[in-house]
Amino acid sequence: MRIGTALLACALAAVPTACAPAQPRDPGVVVVAVRSAPNRLDPRLDNDEASVRIAQLVFSPLLDFGDDLRPRPALAERLDMPDQLTYIVHLRRGVRFHDGRELTSRDVVYTFRSVLDPALSSPFRGAYKLVHSITALDDYTVEFKLSEPFAAFPTQLVNNPPVVPDGAGTSLLTRPIGTGPYMFVRYDVDDQVVLEPFPQYWNGAPKNAGLIVKVVPDDTMRGLELRKGSVDLVANDLPPDIVHQLELSGGFHVTRNPGLDLSYLGFNMRDPVLMDRRIRHAVGFAIDRQAIVQYLRRGLANVAFGLLPPQAWVFERSVFQFSYDPPRAKQLLDEAGYRDPDGDGPAPRLQLSLRISTSEEARLQAAVVQQNLAKIGIALDVRASELATLFDDVGKGNFQIFSLQWVGGGLVDPDILRRVFHSDQVPPSGFNRGHYANATVDRLIDSATNATDEESRRSFYGQAQKVIAEDAPYIPLWNRTNVLVSRPDLRGLHLNPTGDFSALRDVEKDGATLSAAPARSEPPTGTATAGAGRPTR
Repeated sequence: MRIGTALLACALAAVPTACAPAQPRDPGVVVVAVRSAPNRLDPRLDNDEASVRIAQLVFSPLLDFGDDLRPRPALAERLDMPDQLTYIVHLRRGVRFHDGRELTSRDVVYTFRSVLDPALSSPFRGAYKLVHSITALDDYTVEFKLSEPFAAFPTQLVNNPPVVPDGAGTSLLTRPIGTGPYMFVRYDVDDQVVLEPFPQYWNGAPKNAGLIVKVVPDDTMRGLELRKGSVDLVANDLPPDIVHQLELSGGFHVTRNPGLDLSYLGFNMRDPVLMDRRIRHAVGFAIDRQAIVQYLRRGLANVAFGLLPPQAWVFERSVFQFSYDPPRAKQLLDEAGYRDPDGDGPAPRLQLSLRISTSEEARLQAAVVQQNLAKIGIALDVRASELATLFDDVGKGNFQIFSLQWVGGGLVDPDILRRVFHSDQVPPSGFNRGHYANATVDRLIDSATNATDEESRRSFYGQAQKVIAEDAPYIPLWNRTNVLVSRPDLRGLHLNPTGDFSALRDVEKDGATLSAAPARSEPPTGTATAGAGRPTR
């Protein structure tokens, strides 16, 4: 039994007095524990899971994902396409920002023009490279003109980004104001984000008295705080071992459903060693992914095929897949000129470095990968960093191999292949952090982008997935099973496949009486206690 798991099991079984439920500040407030703090509160700059989750609670997108993972109306009541280069957004009327002002087309135009402005350095800018113009036709109608056909455009409008107020500038970094189910109250940096329900939310007021999104970086402590009652709920932020222990202890709701999140290894394709595909394939054949899923993840995942999850409508199953094959891995290293210098001795064939976050889950998985690679003669130096530092270094290309997770609905639409693997999508334009470049992939993705019928798009994207799988700029590890663990007095628990936190508005506590908060004419005055710009970590 691992140390963290043993500590939790001891706490669950042997220290009942220490685990007495803490008195909540308000019986209707739901406390949600997360593993990391948001990097930014401006949703136009989100590039990490914690920031996206806060944005899902405070802001609203033009379109959302339905149960079939296809775009559906949200702030946009309707989306028309009069021709292949024109999309007309018809906004809902009467939608209010948290400061009481009505949302209009001016806010939509401002949001997307600011994303396209290079000065903002928005990671979403690459999603709209084909947008020629954005025009407010009237107070509730916006016209997007494209420079060439782009069939994936509607999906780009799903949370990429949500709509912000006209002229917001940099104010959202410290005081986000949106049209979402919750109003921002304050951010105690690296501690908690306090949110209050917005009674005028266009899709129905939340059923709870508010949310406290509590940052608990240590995996074991999140489990302990759930047991003590100082936390009510953890969604996708507990390691499988701790989920297992909490389930065995009884007294908790454990909700599971298939998810989309992808855990993967990414390669720096400009690295003189890793630019050789034989080395990347050796790494892929050396990793026992099924063992990671079965033992490390306790079955709460499935071995991944690639960037796109099986739920995606253009998912291609017949792609190259890595099996666990250490002899094949050693053969590839031999062919690449990295022969074993001492037979079965301790000397490695070569050394590589892996960048990961500081979470226990990431460290445990990295240890398994390290052991797997050691068996074929690769000495892996694992370097853990705080998530903000890791994102910054990965974006700058300061790595050989990195391990992260893609989360949520961004993986549903195949245009994510362009954002991650097209050669013109290197940061800050997109998410091609490894500087992968393949002319065939670029051509196939461009053809899929310009295709106007689904069958053509499916064909082009399927071919691109096959080439990418062979090239292996990523080693896909697993797709997550969504797991929501909560105390027994909560109702309305659910997560869609994207794991969208906006579903928390339906969570309520048994016996809690809600009193509707009055609508505010002014936004909450609490701000982040960080310096200008980005919250410190």
